Amino acid sequence: MPTLARLISGWVDDHRPVEDRTGLTGNFDLDLDWTPDQQLPAPPAGAPALPPPDPNGAGLFTALREQLGLRLESAKNGIGIVVVDYAEYPTEN
Repeated sequence: MPTLARLISGWVDDHRPVEDRTGLTGNFDLDLDWTPDQQLPAPPAGAPALPPPDPNGAGLFTALREQLGLRLESAKNGIGIVVVDYAEYPTEN
């Protein structure tokens, strides 16, 4: 589930971090059919073309809920940030 959470982070608006709070452990083989809200980047040269998005397809949040029984909730969470407020060149020894 942590891997799925990391992948979803790249798919949600503003690439917000997604934290796994399911408590599930182990590996899972998941199939998820959803229609992205925005155009996905083109595949690398030589890779097969992506199919066109289904205009009637389920969005990510709906697909997670209906197909996998998972729900994404928006929450505020403290994230550690390092702030550099001063720097100088090193002196010679």
